[in-house]
Amino acid sequence: MEGKDYLKGRGAQYNPHNKFVQDVYGKFHIEAIDSFEEESNKTIFIPSEGKSLVHKVDSPDVGMAFSANPYQGCEHGCIYCYARNSHQYWDMGSGLDFERKIIVKTNAVELFEKFITRKNWNFTPIHLSGNTDCYQPIEREKKLTRDILQTALHYKQPISIITKNALILRDKDILSELAKLGLLKVFVSITSLNEDTRQKIEPRTVTAKQRLRVVEELANCNIPIGVNVAPVIPGLTDTEIPQILKASSDAGAKWANYIIVRLNGQIGEIFKDWLQVAYPDRCDKIWNSILSCHHGQVNNSNFGERMKGTGNIAEIIRNVFKLHCLKNKLNLEPFEYAKIDRLHYRDTQLSLF
Repeated sequence: MEGKDYLKGRGAQYNPHNKFVQDVYGKFHIEAIDSFEEESNKTIFIPSEGKSLVHKVDSPDVGMAFSANPYQGCEHGCIYCYARNSHQYWDMGSGLDFERKIIVKTNAVELFEKFITRKNWNFTPIHLSGNTDCYQPIEREKKLTRDILQTALHYKQPISIITKNALILRDKDILSELAKLGLLKVFVSITSLNEDTRQKIEPRTVTAKQRLRVVEELANCNIPIGVNVAPVIPGLTDTEIPQILKASSDAGAKWANYIIVRLNGQIGEIFKDWLQVAYPDRCDKIWNSILSCHHGQVNNSNFGERMKGTGNIAEIIRNVFKLHCLKNKLNLEPFEYAKIDRLHYRDTQLSLF
């Protein structure tokens, strides 16, 4: 990723204009008299007290009914991240702002507890990291995710987690207890085993080797663990599917899923800008391969198609994935949460009010 003024350690290289903001601020003429202060590339953290944390997920094809995100924005900087667009609702950009202006929901634990102790709550599983990674670097200091998990354990609230950060291993003690009760499943995202590729598409994440270590250590703790080969980027990472599935199975994974990259909203222009610098020799091939999976567009919002894609390339990816899941004995049986008698816990919750 060489090039003049290229921002190493970041995915996006600029901020596309926020569609909700009318005014534009930027450096347009170098001969201007007024001074212009360039924004720092350093990550900043913005404390915020939210009104809610757990949200219902209306999309029928994402595999979750409710999600909770203690952080908004993600320092991992994954160039393809679908959550980038949501940063615009905070009057920030979906490009660089998403990676270096992280909102910390300081009252996340209190909001989580308030939600799951409602009189009519039926203990449907809640997914952590539905929008941004709950184990991104700032979690090491803030420990919001750990405290949420502790609260979930106390009330016997079922949880699912998806992450690409080895920091999850810090919480093996709580995760193990949730798993013993049948209240937890964890998925680790692995996009590429190639370290050069990983550094380009996910600049501030841990290596694939570390992620496989996460799978192995959690499996050794009898924690239900799977891998998410996501997103598959046709023309770039699709050929790695067999190797990722074998390595994951060898490490102890029991389940696997995949998603073909789709570039919704402003992600398309951010991704293409990055692609032209990161892979100038393969830019057109990769871009056209993505188009072929979404009816000639880079995004398809149709439920049932948007995650797995359509067309010849998407079908090849689907067949390869199914074949190597079978070869590596993945997805042999579905995961099911345990059924727990809630009467005692309901009485405990009501006593709090």
